[in-house]
Amino acid sequence: MGHMSVRSGYQQLVERLNRCPQGAPPSALLYEILKLLFSEREAGLVAALPIQPFTAESAAAAWKLPVAEARRVLDGLASRAILLDVEQSGRPVYVLPPPMAGFFEFSLMRVRGDLDQKTLSELFFQYLNVEEDFIKALFTEGQTQLGRVFVNESVVSGELSLHVLDYERASEVVRTATHRAVGLCYCRHKMQHLGRACDAPLNVCMTFGDVGACLARHGYAREVDTSECLDLLQQARARHLVQFGENVRTGVKFICNCCGCCCEAMQAARRFGHLHPVHTTNVLPRVAAAACSGCAKCVQRCPVGAVALVSAGDAHAPRRMVAHVDESACLGCGVCAAVCTAKHAVTLVPRPQRVLTPVNSTHKMVLMAIERGKLQDLIFDNRALWSHRAMAAILGVILKLPPIRQVMASVQMKSNYLDRLLGG
Repeated sequence: MGHMSVRSGYQQLVERLNRCPQGAPPSALLYEILKLLFSEREAGLVAALPIQPFTAESAAAAWKLPVAEARRVLDGLASRAILLDVEQSGRPVYVLPPPMAGFFEFSLMRVRGDLDQKTLSELFFQYLNVEEDFIKALFTEGQTQLGRVFVNESVVSGELSLHVLDYERASEVVRTATHRAVGLCYCRHKMQHLGRACDAPLNVCMTFGDVGACLARHGYAREVDTSECLDLLQQARARHLVQFGENVRTGVKFICNCCGCCCEAMQAARRFGHLHPVHTTNVLPRVAAAACSGCAKCVQRCPVGAVALVSAGDAHAPRRMVAHVDESACLGCGVCAAVCTAKHAVTLVPRPQRVLTPVNSTHKMVLMAIERGKLQDLIFDNRALWSHRAMAAILGVILKLPPIRQVMASVQMKSNYLDRLLGG
């Protein structure tokens, strides 16, 4: 319990991280990770920062430092991709991203000599892949999750394309983004340091918008144009990787190209599928038993083990096997349809009920905060937000929620002001 001796820095940082909808459960491993990424002084300073975007002036006030000194610290943290420095309403602001998808991943999105990436990878593996608390907290708490799967566009038929909306296509995210940047796949880079990586492409981790621009500016990703980014998407599909991205309709900040062996989102879906850790697409594969050859290619390629071979029940060929899809575990990624070589054996069809996707990051954050009992932390994080447009955005989301979610929000805030807004 050596970390208790640095409570003034690292312990406060852990407490600060866990005020967010996406936290990081305390663990001896977590403290070792933070010690590699932050100095003790930096940990203490970052612990005092608000959840919402903030200026150098507000950081200086919180830290009781001159603005020039605060800006120097903030810029140093941004240069190491611990903070993001972006422009908002024509002025520079900073934000502390969550550990995932955030500064954990950014630390391995490029090869760097200022950080012991091998030791960090070993710690990440133990904390994220062996201990279960973090993955469970990240992927299984609440109904609204961090990420969602994009359908494999190469196997969407003409008729099905009418049911696949623009925001469900990774290509549309690429085409509409203001910035596109590509870096190393955090998951496979981590596994590479452990000698466990597969041979899937490394340079396929995509970030968009102001996050992509920030990471490219600091050398953690390479800015690319629309054509190259679309080509990389196609290359990833050709390797039967799954597009997994931010669970929002507009302003998607990241798309990972995931394998089932290295990537944590796919592993969470495989291990905790019954808890729905990843939002699925709005399609499902349908197997035509008469056309299935039982070759098992789909079984081998499914990233979450949702396909198995079962008896065809054919009295004339009692040993004949066919593919069977466990729809409760299926992501709807379409990899099985892409690898199938038997004509018309696997096709994609619409799910009986559409999966709901938050409109934007504010909508997602508010839903996650309500479901995880952290809305009060989000809103009372910084009293200045009561007069800030971010506060208006948060309240705007709450006012549009279904009645049951509004009640949950009101109970958590214990606010007469919100009760009046909701007509209570």
